[in-house]
Amino acid sequence: MRYTDFDQRLVALDALPIHRGRIMRVWLQGQALDHGTRRRQSEHFLPLALRNAVPALTAELDGLARVRAEHTGNDGSRLLVELADGQMVESVLLPRDGLCVSTQVGCAVGCRFCMTGKSGLIRQITSMEILAQVVLARRLRAVKKVVFMGMGEPAHNLDNVLEAINLLGTEGNIGHKNLVFSTVGDRRVFDALPQQRVKPALALSLHTTKADLRAQLLPRAPKMTPEELVELGEAYARDTGYPIQYQWTLLKDVNDGDDELDAVVHLLKGKYGVLNLIPFNSLEGDDYQRPDLERIREIVRYLHSRGVLTKVRNSAGQDVEAGCGQLRARAVESTHVIQVKRRS
Repeated sequence: MRYTDFDQRLVALDALPIHRGRIMRVWLQGQALDHGTRRRQSEHFLPLALRNAVPALTAELDGLARVRAEHTGNDGSRLLVELADGQMVESVLLPRDGLCVSTQVGCAVGCRFCMTGKSGLIRQITSMEILAQVVLARRLRAVKKVVFMGMGEPAHNLDNVLEAINLLGTEGNIGHKNLVFSTVGDRRVFDALPQQRVKPALALSLHTTKADLRAQLLPRAPKMTPEELVELGEAYARDTGYPIQYQWTLLKDVNDGDDELDAVVHLLKGKYGVLNLIPFNSLEGDDYQRPDLERIREIVRYLHSRGVLTKVRNSAGQDVEAGCGQLRARAVESTHVIQVKRRS
């Protein structure tokens, strides 16, 4: 269900825009739809038809998603979220009241180092399912920042993601620069974002300065060179005043060499942004490994000394083997095993 479909339900109940806005506001805060205030009960401002429909509307919204499991780690809690049709996605409670949400079940980009990409794209997530992840998180704790960096490529589900961003930046009471749209790079994103009422911050998945290596690591990403991606990011930074976050998954002996570091300096020095180094979340049997801790420190020192603002961002959930896509993969495998046993 998209928000526009839900809003039409409210319109059919003769709910005025002010009432429809209130319904979304209280839901996005994780509160009951008929939640009143200290001075006014809901019956004093919600029309009768809408009050009578609250139980059915609540059931419909609660049915969008539920927390199937929570895995608490040192760097945040990862939630395995089950959608109404039984498909599962992941969202992460990050430090400092942040939340990472998923935008697709699976992903079509097929990044070689990503568990989610190995499943391919299963289906799109609707705008209301994206918002439901925020609601579930807010029922557990405060959420003041939402990053669209979970399962899926937001650019491939653009309408639903932009609809969710607009609602979070208005009815959801989240600052626009605290909404972060992450993408491997798609020209449709750079065309659409400047036209939005709510303009989110932008995170660009760079991962290398070499066009041929990027095509190898991100086999189904749009054919765009790192230079083109940075140029488009800089234009958006000038338009919004927000620094660009450049994402770089560190892969041992792949993109952590001195030649890459020199190229990073040439590419990003003087740019309005920050380079987020994400050491690879090593999985048993994977073809890639994360660099040693000392090498990571060397990289940060080198880039800082040459004027590139660099931060290390570990993938949340590594200490509980819950890196992006791992929880879903294990849950799907477990369900499959159970089904096979029942058939026998």
